[in-house]
Amino acid sequence: MINKLDAKGLICPEPIMLLHKAINEAKHGDKIEVFATDPTTERDVEKFCNFLGHILLEKKIEDKEFYYLVEKRDKNIINTNLEN
Repeated sequence: MINKLDAKGLICPEPIMLLHKAINEAKHGDKIEVFATDPTTERDVEKFCNFLGHILLEKKIEDKEFYYLVEKRDKNIINTNLEN
């Protein structure tokens, strides 16, 4: 499932707080599209994913707008597919 998160016009820490809420409500493997205008998200989304073990699948920056595609990873699920 893909969820859309519109964080345009919000400033730090609101976009990451909304992403955190969306991740908590998502299931393992769900994807979240994040649309933002705050340049700090470029750093924060990547750090959020690295710290919590989620996957940043895509990042695009165009005309001061930021797009991220994040896949939720649940630490409690064992990955039997060695290619991921």
